Amino acid sequence: MSRLFAVRLGSRARKARPAGDAGNAASARDQTAELLRMRERILGAEHPRTLMARHNLAYWTGKAGDVATARDQFAALLPVRERVSGAEHPDTLTARHNLARWTGEAGDVTAAVEQYKALLPVRERVTGAEDSGTLTTRHNLAYWTGKAGDVATARDQFAALLPVRERVSGAEHPDTLLGRHNLAYWTGKAGDAGAARDQFAALLPVRERVSGAEHPDTLLARHNLAYWTGKAGDVGAARDQFAALLPIQQRVIGHEHPDTLTTRYQLANSTGEAGDPAGARDQLTTLVPMRERVSGVEHPDTLTTRASLARWTRVAQGPA
Repeated sequence: MSRLFAVRLGSRARKARPAGDAGNAASARDQTAELLRMRERILGAEHPRTLMARHNLAYWTGKAGDVATARDQFAALLPVRERVSGAEHPDTLTARHNLARWTGEAGDVTAAVEQYKALLPVRERVTGAEDSGTLTTRHNLAYWTGKAGDVATARDQFAALLPVRERVSGAEHPDTLLGRHNLAYWTGKAGDAGAARDQFAALLPVRERVSGAEHPDTLLARHNLAYWTGKAGDVGAARDQFAALLPIQQRVIGHEHPDTLTTRYQLANSTGEAGDPAGARDQLTTLVPMRERVSGVEHPDTLTTRASLARWTRVAQGPA
């Protein structure tokens, strides 16, 4: 391969990743697809750089929203990686990791759990128990275990992982903070709303200092603090916290972002729970058409919002 082709292919690879990191996953996907075609033609279908381009194409395809195609692309890539690089090569293990992730994202959470369970001991043996890839596999195993319905095990797995993360990565590393967030969440889902509230209350100031007061991860922590505050019994405080969060989300991520709509939904319900069913009804009346337009008429979030509107409409009307 000429030096000129080498420079051109390297340049295309460097351009795709910044586009994705800047939030334009579709652009990164399209640029990587073009790069892949060139690499296959010039370097061959099984060259390491070609296989990396296939890996990245699958990743950005998933990030662009086509999770089933991402799963299928990783499923097709994996046996090639195993044959070319070896079953325990780091790139093969990363492909297995991503296949499990996008399998879960595509809706087969049980298969995702099983794939991560099979991958974890290989990761631990090949790269070490405290390697960053191994810790990420542990994190994702815990996450999909919870999504599969075993919330207590998910909580326990995150609790066991957190001190390792703190020791290896540091107390304020993004991966450590993500682990704290998930531990708090699954603690709540496992039935201890008060502990979840307290954990989010402890996490929030760290998030604000490390990530910034208006970073999406900080806003998500604020949302979860409000949610578990309500679940722990203080619905008035939950209402006030959601009310304070909503205008920030509207300004930072947009009025129709899914997270903003979820906050509006929770604000309406906590308003009703705090004793103002008419206020809840009116808020949900405004929210329903937005949900229908953004998510679709039959999306689960739309149906849940419509059910809550019916509920608070009945309560506001009083006894028949």
